Amino acid sequence: MAMAIVRRLGQTLFVLFGISVLIFLVFFATPGSDPTARIAGRNASPETMARVRVEYGFDRPLPVQYWRMMEKLFVTRDLTSYVNRGEKVVPEVLQAAPVTLSLVSGAAVIWVAASVAMGTLAAALRGGWVDRGLMMLGLVGISIPVFWLGQVVNLVTQSRYHETWLFSWVPGLGYVPFSQDPLGWFRALVLPWITLAVLFVGLYSRVLRADLVATQAEDFMRTARAKGLSPARVLLAHGLRTSMISFVSLFGLDFAQLVGGGALLTEVVFGLQGVGRLTYQALANLDLPLIMATVMYSAVFVVIANAVVDLLYLLLDPRVRDGY
Repeated sequence: MAMAIVRRLGQTLFVLFGISVLIFLVFFATPGSDPTARIAGRNASPETMARVRVEYGFDRPLPVQYWRMMEKLFVTRDLTSYVNRGEKVVPEVLQAAPVTLSLVSGAAVIWVAASVAMGTLAAALRGGWVDRGLMMLGLVGISIPVFWLGQVVNLVTQSRYHETWLFSWVPGLGYVPFSQDPLGWFRALVLPWITLAVLFVGLYSRVLRADLVATQAEDFMRTARAKGLSPARVLLAHGLRTSMISFVSLFGLDFAQLVGGGALLTEVVFGLQGVGRLTYQALANLDLPLIMATVMYSAVFVVIANAVVDLLYLLLDPRVRDGY
């Protein structure tokens, strides 16, 4: 077990190094393009171009350029955006990260709890009207675009019925830091949480229900029933644990993708200055250092999430543990 964890952590570090090299080559070593001009921005003065060339080591070999870029990004954290009036890039990403983490973490709690409840109940009552109703409800959730649902939520809670007792507690659009006002933080995010979670509740409940139904025919499930265990205990104690493997795999990838900027539409609709919105603004302004920083941020979360999922496999499935 310990060796498996060490081996997986080593693989994670190797993958992160490979991704950092690939991102650097794509952004700064593309043949026929001048990285100095791309970083300095449009209409940059010759003085600015010369300063960028020396600061980033573009007059030196590629390994030196790579080391200088990674040093600025992870060690000194003074990677500068010349498009945005000399602002430091890393503090911008670190300021946006808690917004996205708060949004995605709250939505994840909702969609995991709701989808496990819906999928388990549908599997336990498969073939009945409860099963069909829950799966149809999940299909509706998958079909609703998140930006449309967010706009409808804002229309109802921010304008038309904002003065009623039901929605008078809803604050204006934007983010309230948890350290500043925990209750205000919750109020500002509860509707974005629900909006973002609706799609994943429908998807995950259907996946879990299908896995639970397929698990019913496994030998260990028949053995558990033959021992006289109750149907509820067989389903929850034996079937659910095995069926959670696909669930956990999906969750790791989706959570990392959302934290890395995939929650852009929800952030825009609810006025949240998160990583997704920051990346969109960087792309619109062709702000290369900021784009690189957000891409690296996203890649780190995806790789770490995959490593965590692999470690969870060791706990959920003994067969995987034996394979290591």
